[in-house]
Amino acid sequence: MEGRILAINTGSTSTKIGFFDAGVKVFEQNIAHSAETLANYKSVMDQEAMRRDSITDFLRSEGVELETIDVVMARGGLITPVVTGVYEVGEAMLEMLATGRDGVHACNLSAFIADDIAAEVNALRRAKGVEAVCRAYIADPPMADEMLPEAKLGGRPEFPRRTLFHALNSRAMVRRYAKSIGKSPKEVTVIVAHMGGGSSVSVHRNGLVIDTTDSLGGDGPITPERAGTVPAFPLVEMCFSGKYTKAEIQKMLVGRGGAVSYFGTNDFLELTKMADEGNADVKLFLDAYCLSISKYIGYFSTVVSGKVDAIILTGGIARNRRVTDTIAGRVDFIAPVVVYPGEDELQSLAENGYGVLSGEFEVRQYHDSAM
Repeated sequence: MEGRILAINTGSTSTKIGFFDAGVKVFEQNIAHSAETLANYKSVMDQEAMRRDSITDFLRSEGVELETIDVVMARGGLITPVVTGVYEVGEAMLEMLATGRDGVHACNLSAFIADDIAAEVNALRRAKGVEAVCRAYIADPPMADEMLPEAKLGGRPEFPRRTLFHALNSRAMVRRYAKSIGKSPKEVTVIVAHMGGGSSVSVHRNGLVIDTTDSLGGDGPITPERAGTVPAFPLVEMCFSGKYTKAEIQKMLVGRGGAVSYFGTNDFLELTKMADEGNADVKLFLDAYCLSISKYIGYFSTVVSGKVDAIILTGGIARNRRVTDTIAGRVDFIAPVVVYPGEDELQSLAENGYGVLSGEFEVRQYHDSAM
């Protein structure tokens, strides 16, 4: 693989970058942004210049000449309507991310920063008489929607099911699995359970993600810090009790749900240790967590009539053998279980970038038909 790629993943309090040369990761860096620094900005979208400069300053400190970068790959933001794949960063995409129509999150910054850096690279190249153009792309944004029409229909017209899942890592794991058996992603049917602070379960068939959970919208399994799907009537009672604000209830569901609501921590290593030391309440929660993930795997297996080639367990919690063994014991009657621990979104972004450079991956253009 030829070419130099800069991968950017903006999170709430840090910016992760990876620099790749000829397909090899040269370095990875997590640039932390202090609470004091972030407090200077009214909104996350105001942090663009600060985060961009922190990246370029670090690259120069590592001796990277910006004009040698061929592609800048960015984490996808919250945009609809899109399908999975690689998109060139353009005006329509940036305008939609700026509105925050589909949600405001630090991931929305990645495309802006990538576009800024690609423009700087190209200015430097022109000054040196270099014709090659550096381009900015995103890959597999979290709201990518390829769901079956019947999977989108909710129980009322006001409540359609929507997609918001760990598309970047989940799709990368499907490519990894398909390659391991000598096939392409379009030739396999796989259920992926991504298990981290948030969790999502998705069904991949013929290269498309035909059903998935809305992992930030209160849909899906229990997670370390999210409540997952909860009974509707008690939630309605809570909303009208007058005891909580809208923001407080949303935080109960996402951020302070799951293990955090029971034990004050989202650290599964700590929870596993507590269970091993005899804490019956923690053991019960871990059993419930594993059952919750397993139920959704079984639920999604019906989408493809049980014709599943593999079940992939991935994400940070997939490093926990207690969890993966328990889940596998419940679902391996459906299909073989493959465990790919951790997540490397920077590597996944780079893979997409090299796919573009080699001509293997199609580059899509973002057009918002809902505008």
